[in-house]
Amino acid sequence: MTYKHSKTLDTTKDFILPCRKDQLEAIKDFLPIAKPDFDGSFSTYQQLYGKAGNRIYLVGLGEEKHSAQLENTFQKLAFETQKYWDTSIQVYAEDLTEDEIKKAVIGLEMAQYEIGEFKSKKEKPCKTSVAITTSKNITSIIDEGKHTGKTINKIKGLVDAPPNIKTPEFLGKWAEKSAKKADYKCTVLKHKELKKQGFDAVLSVGKGSVNKPVVIITEYTPKTDKKVDIALVGKGITFDSGGLSIKPSTNLHYMKSDMGGAAVVLGVVELAAKLKLNINIVGIVCSAENAVDAKSYRPGDVINSYSGKTIEIIDTDAEGRLVLADGLSYAVKNIKPEYLIDLATLTGSVVRTLGYEAAGMFTHNTEMACDMSEIGYKVHERVWQLPMFDEYKSDLHSDIADLRNFSGSPLTGATNAAQFLESFIEDHKNWMHLDIAGVSFGASPYAKMKSASGYGIQLITEFIKKKASK
Repeated sequence: MTYKHSKTLDTTKDFILPCRKDQLEAIKDFLPIAKPDFDGSFSTYQQLYGKAGNRIYLVGLGEEKHSAQLENTFQKLAFETQKYWDTSIQVYAEDLTEDEIKKAVIGLEMAQYEIGEFKSKKEKPCKTSVAITTSKNITSIIDEGKHTGKTINKIKGLVDAPPNIKTPEFLGKWAEKSAKKADYKCTVLKHKELKKQGFDAVLSVGKGSVNKPVVIITEYTPKTDKKVDIALVGKGITFDSGGLSIKPSTNLHYMKSDMGGAAVVLGVVELAAKLKLNINIVGIVCSAENAVDAKSYRPGDVINSYSGKTIEIIDTDAEGRLVLADGLSYAVKNIKPEYLIDLATLTGSVVRTLGYEAAGMFTHNTEMACDMSEIGYKVHERVWQLPMFDEYKSDLHSDIADLRNFSGSPLTGATNAAQFLESFIEDHKNWMHLDIAGVSFGASPYAKMKSASGYGIQLITEFIKKKASK
């Protein structure tokens, strides 16, 4: 799908006509009938025909409370009707704000995601040209919406990819290809280099797999000032069997999605480069496959880590926090960013706490928490702050190592995981952990099975844009 800006609407050709709830009066001049059976309710649409036989799609924007989800209504319309579209279609955007126009383009682009990548017979891609019609100058807004939508689709493709293809090395090659195309730097540390540099926790998690772990470092640094403004760390477990603490077989096939945090980090760095944001960003993805083998690390083992701290393994299924620990340690020791954010599909506990509507947010930085929460509501990728009381820290106590990776308690699991990570940030004042287990992957109206949501791209990019503007 391609996009362009047009200043006039050709009412003899097909066009999309957005309408807010109960405000048909505002678009009456474009209606072929006086009273269509349509009230502009959110995520609804109706097809009419113009005098020239052209299609007119009324699209419901709903009420003010729906503004954060505007892309959903355009995604639904395109997903269900674009097979009938001709080579071009218009979107009447004169009454839309710049933010609403951007969301419309994101939604139209998200509808192009093809989940059946590995089917022998694939759907033909939509080749429609979309003209956004308004008197405003919106070329840069269209470009941002297009790049954002395409990036969301790319990371959804990564998360949905099967684990026999999406190995740690595959993620590394994906990042290298992206870096070359979007003009940023990418370094992939493989087994020998990981051993040399001391990524012991990452290596321990990957010991049982024939697919060796990697650490991917992406750098987008356009500013002449070499200081890194934001470092992002992502959990990249390409398949999580649970290791020797093996998971039940029910839904085990969905454990291909355990690299959702890594996908966000890879996507955001690429998007920042495409948008040419004036801010220095480093992304760190610690990727491994948690498999079962004679060489697998065991419950009861004590392993080392990049920080030098020793960790007693209580549960090999608490592996994500181990690879993140090395990534966070690397960031604070070598990169020294002003802001440090990690993202991970980390715990079932956060799903039991917040369901599928918000990510768990952990930080001691009130300003960061307020910013992220505000942005989350704005883009409908919501976060909710959960506590990190000192009283919980006793759950990390180990008699034989510096700390243990799992408490064994069914309570406060998401907080325990966050406090484990906190042990590796060297008291960084601007650190935040986002547990995206409940929002990264799940039920969707666009697939029959659970699939990737694309959560996190808009949330983190808007946070970066806010910091860049300062």
